[in-house]
Amino acid sequence: MPKMSSEPAEHCERTTLHGPTMGTRWSASIDVDATVDLDTLRHDLATAVEQIDAQMSPWKPDSALMCLNRAQVDAWVDLPAEILEVLVCALEIHRLSAGAFDPGVGGLVDAWGFGAVRDTPDAVAIHAARQAPPRPTNECLELDPSTGRARKHAAVQLDLCGIAKGYAVDRMVAVLQQHSVRHALVALDGELRAVGNQASGVPWSVALESPEAGRRAVHGVIDLQDLAVATSGDYRRYLEVGDARLAHTMDGRRAAPVNNAVASVTVLAHTCMQADAWATALLVAGPGEGLAMAQRMGLEVLFLLRHPEGLVEMGLGRFGASTAR
Repeated sequence: MPKMSSEPAEHCERTTLHGPTMGTRWSASIDVDATVDLDTLRHDLATAVEQIDAQMSPWKPDSALMCLNRAQVDAWVDLPAEILEVLVCALEIHRLSAGAFDPGVGGLVDAWGFGAVRDTPDAVAIHAARQAPPRPTNECLELDPSTGRARKHAAVQLDLCGIAKGYAVDRMVAVLQQHSVRHALVALDGELRAVGNQASGVPWSVALESPEAGRRAVHGVIDLQDLAVATSGDYRRYLEVGDARLAHTMDGRRAAPVNNAVASVTVLAHTCMQADAWATALLVAGPGEGLAMAQRMGLEVLFLLRHPEGLVEMGLGRFGASTAR
């Protein structure tokens, strides 16, 4: 039974704002009254998302991320506050996940043909990337948020694709809150966050995607209220090598694409940045190490595992109680 609000239903109408970004689309379903200026709100949402893309895209040569990647070792680089916030979180989850989440896999992403450099694997580039010193990324990068700068202590190439979309969702939520929007569901690709519930008092219902390549199907539904959800999987961008499916997500510890039984991982968290990064970390960690990691961190997660007989669920928190329907 959905939890109902004790407050009377507000006189609101449902509106959906949306636009293109990061090779996909953002959207915000909002319940608002006539006092909200929708044109200004749409502009501010689009601006927030484009700011993140402009700072953190590995596809834009002039992004702040690429400027840091090109910088000389030990040279300080001035960075915007937003990318520094993401880098702080990325390095913390890198540490907590024992390297399963790794923002320093940019060289591997390019070598395997998933980045901006090439669209097919390159054996020479893969070999070169694997020969890089296995120094943890959090030892290769020094951050100084108080002065707004960072420097590398080794020739690491950063990639924030496993966390930037989640952060962009959080920035859109901040824009909605600045416009006094109390009821909204924000989405960017597989990352979503609910602001409150619907104006009727009913939580937002979010479909959990079935990990099927080439089609979109629903595996289940979860209710969200002031909560974020993110999913990472092997079914959108991948390589098939023999009988193996190699996801575009890189395992920096193996210097290779993820290749395990995990089809997808869904994570609930209070921020979408955290949900996004942990979904990536658990996909890399795999079912055994990943479940233990999620238990240790107190995460609510749903693993979908590929078995010969079909998909097998493995969940914690509300997923363990089978509340996804």
